[in-house]
Amino acid sequence: MNATVMSTEATGAEVTGAEVMSERSTASAVTTAERVRREGRVRAVVSRGIRGLSARDVEGRWHGLDVDVSRAVAAAVLGDADAVTWLPTDPAGRLERLAAGEADLVTCNLSWTLGRETGGPVLFAGVTCYDGEGFLVRTADGRTDPAELAGKRLAVQAGTTSAANLAAWYGARGLSVEPVAHPTPGEALAAYAAGDCAAYVLDRIALAGARAELADPSAHSLLETTISREPMALAVRDDDTGWFRICRWVFQFLLAAEHAAHGAEDARAAALAAEEAARTADALGPALGLDDGWAGRVLRAVGTYGDIYERNLGPASGLGVPRGLNALWLDGGLHYAIPAH
Repeated sequence: MNATVMSTEATGAEVTGAEVMSERSTASAVTTAERVRREGRVRAVVSRGIRGLSARDVEGRWHGLDVDVSRAVAAAVLGDADAVTWLPTDPAGRLERLAAGEADLVTCNLSWTLGRETGGPVLFAGVTCYDGEGFLVRTADGRTDPAELAGKRLAVQAGTTSAANLAAWYGARGLSVEPVAHPTPGEALAAYAAGDCAAYVLDRIALAGARAELADPSAHSLLETTISREPMALAVRDDDTGWFRICRWVFQFLLAAEHAAHGAEDARAAALAAEEAARTADALGPALGLDDGWAGRVLRAVGTYGDIYERNLGPASGLGVPRGLNALWLDGGLHYAIPAH
């Protein structure tokens, strides 16, 4: 990214380096929430297009788990889940846009790492999806183990942890591969589909969406092996603790609402339990910098975390990605809702 002039994709406007510095320097005077309310939009960095996480439909509308997390924030702060300016961005530029003041949050299949949180003005507000790096291969090649890809060219996305994960996994076994980096998910998938690379390496959930985009998904398989830990998380700048707290608790409410509904006898009972969780969270809105109806709006706009997962990644989505680690702890997963009181 140019250090002096940065383009804003959604509007075509340009932001100068001086203007960015000015915005950063006045962060203590004007909070992110105040600016969002003044402009009536939440600016969210998303991917260039990964089905199930963040991708446009044929009518140009954004859908996916990451998208719904952003919409939940907009519903809480602005009362309108659709009041989001989407900023599709290459992996290498995700945190740059956030740090530069072009975006308010990043929900872009971004893994939470120590290096990322200490390498820039970034805080991670919560793990939205637990995942791990995997391999998409052609079924006809008969490969069942990543070791069988040693010496091969593997498609990856630039700006991700894929190349480092590959080096660590293969290096520990005295093997090596040739990662071939591409700037966008579409280009990486195209290189694999064209036969330029023996596999496409990415987070397994993202690979499920990529596989569904191929001409004949049945001709491609995901290897069972996972070679890394990829806690994909919601990221914000570290200069506004109030905004960080809002984003963290909006996401936590999504988990809390599903937790409240867990084990309900039927759909009606589950809905009533989720609504009760919303009323509890609503009462704490003013202390959070929100009004006393924020959680109810979030629930009506996107549902619980379970609803979001089912809609975007579950059987109803056509992807059928099992909840696995993304289930509540009550069902053996890693998601644990922090109590409201």
